[in-house]
Amino acid sequence: MTDETNSVGKIIPVIMAGGKGTRLWPLSRASAPKQFIQFVGNQTLFQATLARVSDQTLYEPPLVITNEDFRFLVAEQARELGIKLGGILLEPTARNTAPAVAVAAALVANRFSEDAVLQVLASDHEIVADEGYFDAIRTAQQTAIAGKLVTFGISPTEPATGYGYIEVGERLSTGASRVKRFVEKPARADAQKMLSDGGFVWNSGIFMFKASQMLDEMSSFAPDVEKAARAALSKATSDLDFIRLDADAFAASPDISVDYAIMEKTSNAAVVVSSITWNDLGSWDAVWKLGARDEAGNVVLGNATVINTENSLVMSNNSHLAVLGLEGVAVIASEDAVYVGRLDDSQHVGKLVKHLAATKATAALTETHPTSYRPWGGYTSVLNGDRFQVKRLFVTPGKKLSLQKHHHRSEHWVCVKGTAEVTIGDEVKVVRENESVYIPQGEIHRLANPGKITLEMIEVQTGSYLGEDDIVRIADEFGRG
Repeated sequence: MTDETNSVGKIIPVIMAGGKGTRLWPLSRASAPKQFIQFVGNQTLFQATLARVSDQTLYEPPLVITNEDFRFLVAEQARELGIKLGGILLEPTARNTAPAVAVAAALVANRFSEDAVLQVLASDHEIVADEGYFDAIRTAQQTAIAGKLVTFGISPTEPATGYGYIEVGERLSTGASRVKRFVEKPARADAQKMLSDGGFVWNSGIFMFKASQMLDEMSSFAPDVEKAARAALSKATSDLDFIRLDADAFAASPDISVDYAIMEKTSNAAVVVSSITWNDLGSWDAVWKLGARDEAGNVVLGNATVINTENSLVMSNNSHLAVLGLEGVAVIASEDAVYVGRLDDSQHVGKLVKHLAATKATAALTETHPTSYRPWGGYTSVLNGDRFQVKRLFVTPGKKLSLQKHHHRSEHWVCVKGTAEVTIGDEVKVVRENESVYIPQGEIHRLANPGKITLEMIEVQTGSYLGEDDIVRIADEFGRG
């Protein structure tokens, strides 16, 4: 794109979608984090973020920063909404937000202009994008054009201890205010005092700035971050729709957040104070506050029944949960784990996850999820045993798996929904609902969905080794080796 493309002053959104948070365990895990999960409504949090920056009169197509594991999830969830992306940047290793912001600023400066304005957003926040929200966006844009690094402050409604705070300074001509100071996540007594005293807002973690301004600040306060980011971008390679940052150059960057590296040091920080509805969904308590409550104050989602229960969150996407006689609790069931705890203590789920991760018998529960997503759809592990494994495959319309073979296993496929096109050796056959097909060990094969609805297959694997690394790909439309 040329400088002229951005001449109307459109904002370039930069969406951070690489986090592997587990604060909403057991639904959110390292391999399937909360930004790609549908908690409320009919969109995932990432999709809702995409929708907020879809106004083409205000925004350019968004840049998404993620990692290798989530690259196809990002592409597929954007495709489902029909939203064109400006690019998908792949981080080769986790390095917090400052390196990612530096890379985005450098890319935008090269692709658009140094004066282009970026908005950096988290992909896992729940925000009501009403007129007040877009008023705040426009105020931030004008403040960024004036040379400020802008953050968004949310007017607090309670003495929350899970958020950082910003003390608001004097008013600027643009309608924003100077940042007086940043405050770490406080103890409850300190949060109550800030709420009582006034002049403090929650730090939303949303930023807006000119590319050149951020790069200048990086050069002053975090030169090692800027240097590594520029090198990682200059040595980047293209792969399908993805931009792969150079691994060695990116790894040389310090592991630091943009708050610590820049925002707390610069004299150019500004804050736009807004009363928008915002939630970072950092705990089950936050999900409960967001949900639609019944007359007893319960939020019940999925397969669940509650009796004589008050002010509780009950969620299940698998087995039916029955909750009796409890108050103020979270009961969350995934396919392979159940979490039960008090809502007012749910900020500490991370401690539980660390404990599980440190124990060999439960470590996998914190990393992997029974359902894994692939660029063609995904699969759910149903049953594992000695020399056999059962999976449910789901294939998106028009998608196909790689042409592949296995050295150590054979497979039986049963079609339960939709129509499958199955390649076995030189033969291609159509498999309809209630029909099955057998794939001998070592035979080249492929599964495709030529239909208009999601294809569902039950796959029974048998053999001496059933690991996912026993896949020899002959051809793959997604560029996987």
